[in-house]
Amino acid sequence: MTNRRKFLQQSGTFALASVLLPQLGRSNYFFGTNAKQSIGLQLYTLGNLMTTDAKGTLQKLAAIGYKELESAGSQKGTYYGYKPKEFASLVKDAGMNWRSAHVGGAPFTMEQIMKMAKTAEDSARIQKMAPMIKNMAKMPNLKDNYQQLADEAAEGGLSYLVCSSIPVSTMDEIKIAVDVFNKAGEACKKNGVQFAYHNHQTEFDVIEGNRPFDYVLNNTDKDSVKMELDLAWATKAKQDPVELFKLHPGRYPLWHVKDLDQKREGPAPVGTGVVDFKRIFAAAGTAGMKHFFVEHDMTKDAYGSITTSYNNLTKILSA
Repeated sequence: MTNRRKFLQQSGTFALASVLLPQLGRSNYFFGTNAKQSIGLQLYTLGNLMTTDAKGTLQKLAAIGYKELESAGSQKGTYYGYKPKEFASLVKDAGMNWRSAHVGGAPFTMEQIMKMAKTAEDSARIQKMAPMIKNMAKMPNLKDNYQQLADEAAEGGLSYLVCSSIPVSTMDEIKIAVDVFNKAGEACKKNGVQFAYHNHQTEFDVIEGNRPFDYVLNNTDKDSVKMELDLAWATKAKQDPVELFKLHPGRYPLWHVKDLDQKREGPAPVGTGVVDFKRIFAAAGTAGMKHFFVEHDMTKDAYGSITTSYNNLTKILSA
């Protein structure tokens, strides 16, 4: 097996390797020398740092070692007060690549958001986010503005446009989500952008006999609608990410590499919690993973957390 892999690497036939290696049950591409160059960050981790000093913040991220970024909505709008091309240029100047952008799926009411809370800590986190949520509701969303967002993603040179969240607490909401995703996926496809959906814990609740996660993936086009699996929220929902990959192989090009604290209550820096990243990354070939982004929601020490995550993840991927 070692000689076979060595032949594939030396011959440069990466396309052939991408077909054969998943059948061996693991992918080596993200381990070893390529690991450091591949680590990305979801900018939501940084709170309002991107709105107060975007240029300086990006330079600090590059200094830590991050090479790829996924943006998130902010109090200054979808792209931190910049136009897509402007923000892409800012990221490039800092020596990084802007791969993906998070946008809202549909406006949430606070009642809908509170339904996502599973613990008292969840509720407290949501209440803390309330002012930002209120402001985010004013921004473009996929339900009402999918074509605009698809066009902006193309303008920024993005590879992916991701729905950060959408109400899925009732079957009516789930069906609306499916309709939104199919339309957004088609619009993105025409623009040369891949559409994807990011999960939270609530996608694994059973609603009228259906899990939103399964219903969405079973009722959307597998080529137009992909998943960005949040490893921590899936784990908190008592799901095994590796088993989820097997349900829909090749449909998970993006991951949120987020840890879950030892009490399984909330996010933690990578390598300090309970998520078995080594085992999950070994299944990257089955997942079809292309890019991954470190994330830590509502951290009190953003730079401390992302530095710890970067260092720990580098060790995990290089082992």
